[in-house]
Amino acid sequence: MCRFEFAALACLLGTLGVPVAAAPLWHGLGRAVSADEYASWDIDVRPDGQGLPPGAGTVADGQTVYDAQCASCHGTFGESNDYIALTGGIGSLASSSPQRTVGSKLNYATTLWDYINRAMPFNNSKTLAVNEVYAVTAYVLNLNEIIPADAVLDQNSLPKVVMPNRDGFTLEHGFATANGKPDVQNQACMHDCRQGEVTVMSELPQGFTEQMYGDIRKHFRLFDLTAANVPATNGSAVPAGLQMAKTHGCFACHDVDKTRIGPAFSAIAPHYVKDGAALQTLVKKVRQGGSGAWGSVPMPPQAQIADADLARVVVWILQGASQQ
Repeated sequence: MCRFEFAALACLLGTLGVPVAAAPLWHGLGRAVSADEYASWDIDVRPDGQGLPPGAGTVADGQTVYDAQCASCHGTFGESNDYIALTGGIGSLASSSPQRTVGSKLNYATTLWDYINRAMPFNNSKTLAVNEVYAVTAYVLNLNEIIPADAVLDQNSLPKVVMPNRDGFTLEHGFATANGKPDVQNQACMHDCRQGEVTVMSELPQGFTEQMYGDIRKHFRLFDLTAANVPATNGSAVPAGLQMAKTHGCFACHDVDKTRIGPAFSAIAPHYVKDGAALQTLVKKVRQGGSGAWGSVPMPPQAQIADADLARVVVWILQGASQQ
């Protein structure tokens, strides 16, 4: 229990007339939370706009950020079939073929701002500046024809945006599904209850989890990143570059031997056979991002990966992207 939680509990019990023992010595454990730390955690945004920071963004600026950071996963116009679509489906939720998108499902535009601010871009969350979040929000809303192309969003105008589903939001359907059935029925069972110990478990889609994070049982363990290889659960050796590619979310758009949103890792090395500075060239491309080398879908800049980790990934790619 944190210090302030203990103090609050003691105060509450004291007002109820319950004797409270003196607070134990803390022996130097913990410290007071600084104002900056608290501010970094207190980022929730409410439907009425409370919590929105000062700032502003235009639709035009949002397109620039979106093309660089979002289009590789969500499609040039938010139509992606690989990830949750951002556009389309407005007015379809009550039909036999509901399409749940940002434009059709969300009931408050502030929810979109809050989610982008917290979680996007997928592999480098919380790196967008406040004005960039306003701008991307404006662009996505414009793609859905909810606000005009010359709109400017800020902490005052964003809460005033009326979403098409403002009065139709429900929890009576499955999340991101098209069959209209709820994920769970939530029917209480108070008979024939199981006796003995009950194991509480959580499951994630195996294929997605392995591609993105590798062995999640080791996901929060500390690895010696200076080692050449990281041990795998089956006793074999996983190349450090492969492990780093999984750790830093590269498998969200790439696969080892299959083309996804981006090229297969194994197909990249042949393009650099004659490049005497292939390592430096590819590191620069990953850092800066871009489009045109493998198609029109842009690759977002990957500025968040540490130099050593990026070097391992690139070396692994240039060596043929072996999985062993």
